[in-house]
Amino acid sequence: MSIDAARDLETNTETVPGAGADTGDNAVVVLAWYRNPWNIGALILAVLVLAGTGGFVLGERNAIPDPNSTDIGFLQDMRAHHEQAVEMSLVFFEKPDVDPVLKVIADEILIGQSIEIGRMIQLLREYGATEANESGTGMIWMGHPVPLDHMPGISSATEIESLYKATGAEADRIFVTLMIAHHQGGIAMAEHAFEHANTAEVKKFAEGIVSGQRSEISELQRLLAA
Repeated sequence: MSIDAARDLETNTETVPGAGADTGDNAVVVLAWYRNPWNIGALILAVLVLAGTGGFVLGERNAIPDPNSTDIGFLQDMRAHHEQAVEMSLVFFEKPDVDPVLKVIADEILIGQSIEIGRMIQLLREYGATEANESGTGMIWMGHPVPLDHMPGISSATEIESLYKATGAEADRIFVTLMIAHHQGGIAMAEHAFEHANTAEVKKFAEGIVSGQRSEISELQRLLAA
């Protein structure tokens, strides 16, 4: 390739011999973009990159499993379950005469489970499901349908009322007793979800609940026995 031809490829021009008739010089003509081999090569490369990227994204989407009834049901029912734990923790935390260590635990449950409720709502939105169980019946996804207020570990209205009214050491005892039972019920739900959910997000979420609530149960039992 001559020096002039190489320069033409770089500048998207073509040297035409004799085109400058009046001067005897060669004329330089600007080429259309599609006639420049460098432009064509760049276009082909861009198309290949876009095609590869689109295929990867589509493949990733297709590789993510759809949520099943356990994914949705667990998130909706556990949200309701967590909301009662938040209520009990808030009631206990506001009492002025309770064990300070238990008060710290109540604060941790209040904050931690509020954050988890937010995550459950986020996942339900991503899955295109309603953010709460509006049927009034829980545990359908476990094959044991019960009213929402009869789910494992849920405290009765009478038990919650006793916590509201209690003070001092009696409030400590009621809070610990109710929260241990509440956590045990939540663990049973989360273990089932971990085994039967279809999405990695819900499995990981359920696994975290089991681990965290087992740890809290151990601490609460130790304080109850002290």
